[in-house]
Amino acid sequence: MTTSSGNCIKSSFADTPSMPEFNTSNHLLGDRSALDAAWERDGYWFFRDVLDKDAIADVRAVFMDVLNELGVVEPGRSDVAIYNGAPLDDYPIKMGGDPELDPLLARYPSKSFISNPKIKAFFEELLGDEVVWVPNTEFHAVPPSGSSQASRFNYVHADGANNKGLKLRVAWIPIAPIDEATGGLAVTEGLHRPRMGDFPRPPQGIKLSDVPQDSWRRAEYQPGDLLMFALESPHSGLANRSESFFRMSMDIRCTRKSDGVPLLGTLAEVDRNAIAIDDDEGQRHVFRLDEDTFFRIYRGRETGMPVPLSQIPELARIGSRVFVAHDHGTAIFVRPQH
Repeated sequence: MTTSSGNCIKSSFADTPSMPEFNTSNHLLGDRSALDAAWERDGYWFFRDVLDKDAIADVRAVFMDVLNELGVVEPGRSDVAIYNGAPLDDYPIKMGGDPELDPLLARYPSKSFISNPKIKAFFEELLGDEVVWVPNTEFHAVPPSGSSQASRFNYVHADGANNKGLKLRVAWIPIAPIDEATGGLAVTEGLHRPRMGDFPRPPQGIKLSDVPQDSWRRAEYQPGDLLMFALESPHSGLANRSESFFRMSMDIRCTRKSDGVPLLGTLAEVDRNAIAIDDDEGQRHVFRLDEDTFFRIYRGRETGMPVPLSQIPELARIGSRVFVAHDHGTAIFVRPQH
């Protein structure tokens, strides 16, 4: 386990342990060997004030449009989302919810964000290669819950179990200020590589009690900050204990082009032995399926788990957008765009 900068965020909430802040990597920018060493050591990079503020503001404007249309925020603000007390019984922006009902997914503001020249240039310099973004963004606009949620940790998990065969990195981006009460994200440090005596990391999530308590790191976030972490790093959103503010963030996933690019296309045919994918140029690609193929239906903690090989023809959605990690003609991993 590595040692962080020494600053701890002490919590006023009994269910939230004090956590050291992330090591900050701003001083490593432009030094490829130092960046790679920090990643190998910690499993993350944390940068302060590196993303273009106008690009972030454009994303935030879409969030605010959606929240205003839902009637859950005070009007007239562009910087923060203040809860107006409206009922949230049918609030559609939530993890595990139906993606077809999520209005933020429908707007998909990350598409224009990653095409912004300043954002594109930053990530290409950071990763030292052309960057390929997979269409698998999570948009979070988490309403305040006060103290109603039993645990501060929403869902401890590692994304690697649900993204088999993909060499992705997760970029978690605050869209508005996120203080200690609003929560944000906690990520473990140094747990991104297999270790002797390691704990189980099933697709359905990780037991909080299994994760060494001293491994957790967090920060108070501002627009322009970037937290990038490895697929195998256990992490969790933190319950929004604020009485007033929505927690707005997004996480987008990318790979370096040299690490291999998953195929994106439309699911055209499927049986127990193979799938056929039509790419955006109209070319058809056929991949074998076997017992080791990890086939997801859609996002969510239960519905997104791997489908047994015998059930794939029944549950796969012909015509849906998917991306496929593959090796020598066999599909290793298939998941929907959302």
